Amino acid sequence: MRQISSDFAATLAGTIATLCHCWRLTRRDGVVRGFSDHDCDISFSGVTFAAASGFDASDREAALGLSTGGGEVNGALSSDVLTEDDLANGVWDGASVEIWLVNWSAPDQSVLLDVATIGQVRRSEFAFTAELRSAASFLDQETGLLFQRLCSADLGDARCKVALTAPNFACDGTIVAGATSVAFSATLDRAYASGFFSGGKLTFMSGGNSGAMCEIKDHAVLGVNVSFLLWTPLAYPTAAGDRFTVTAGCDKTLASCRYKFNNLANHRGFPHMPGNDMIISYPNSNDPIFDGGSLFSS
Repeated sequence: MRQISSDFAATLAGTIATLCHCWRLTRRDGVVRGFSDHDCDISFSGVTFAAASGFDASDREAALGLSTGGGEVNGALSSDVLTEDDLANGVWDGASVEIWLVNWSAPDQSVLLDVATIGQVRRSEFAFTAELRSAASFLDQETGLLFQRLCSADLGDARCKVALTAPNFACDGTIVAGATSVAFSATLDRAYASGFFSGGKLTFMSGGNSGAMCEIKDHAVLGVNVSFLLWTPLAYPTAAGDRFTVTAGCDKTLASCRYKFNNLANHRGFPHMPGNDMIISYPNSNDPIFDGGSLFSS
């Protein structure tokens, strides 16, 4: 239940309303930005909400129970606050959004209307539209253990326990000439076999895409250089001299866990689970008895 002060309640009940909406965005890295649909900057709760930011919101949907509410927020792209490059590189993905109703003549009179998370972002030439997802959207995400052949852990997480900062699994590199926004050649500080970084992650440390993290579709050795193919294009084409850090990829198979990462004890898959053929099979004296095998014998 929302708590409204007596002063704000009196303002809402009055004949003249000096109200506006404010949006407080908190990125996953902790950076906070404020925006308002008022024509002057407003400050409260330690945040300055920028005026004339072009922010506007559609109607929000809410329902009783556990159904997921939704809505959208529209905004203009500005060079100093919200840039197309940040949106393209996913800097604002998953950011928390607080929606406030504020009395702009007395900003201490405010009420929190809703809290949401930024979902899909659509960009145009000068503006963007961001999907707002309610807290109920987290209930749609899979949790718990999955009974499947491949490992259900993410490489390097608390269940996997592989230290991705170890020199065996991560290194720095430098882009050489002939680069694009999705594919480029580079030199690495250490030598690795082709495919070692396929499925891994690459984070830029310099250049136009500095700070952007992307997933690697393919990694191949080309003589003294290596090539990388990314799943999604970057905001800017890469350039010779750009520095980056790259971490190993994992196909989540038992073989990779055992031979590539020496991490068999933490494998979270069930590689010997029976398949469809076993389920629909019938007794046959000529077939060996299916005993499930041993996780540690493959």
